[in-house]
Amino acid sequence: MSRFYASVSPLMAAALLVPFVTGTALAQARDPAYAAARSGGQVGEMPTGYLGIAGASTPDLKRLVDDINIKRKAVYAERAQAQHATVEEYAFTTGCKLVAQTQAGEKYQTPDGSWQVRGGGAPVRDSRCPA
Repeated sequence: MSRFYASVSPLMAAALLVPFVTGTALAQARDPAYAAARSGGQVGEMPTGYLGIAGASTPDLKRLVDDINIKRKAVYAERAQAQHATVEEYAFTTGCKLVAQTQAGEKYQTPDGSWQVRGGGAPVRDSRCPA
């Protein structure tokens, strides 16, 4: 990660992600199955930048999460290449932002791998996340 973080300040990294995070969130919010799974606590944001299943899985839920994650990875790959970063670096930075954007009552995964329900305060994020 050092090459990416050495060349891009946390503020710049955050600014570069805004169009992706906003566009992705809007596209996913239009999918009623995704919205229901998110509000029902079945899925949540992970620090890796991908959506995770936060409880019992069903074939339909797995398909939904896999589809979203495939689309996310495609965007990460394109944007990472443009920024001379790895897909993993770009995904991680995006994950930091997506976890931060969760709303009270939504699930997210902490850096230790446990699933938490977001309360009124800030979520627990990886110490390497930009402020």
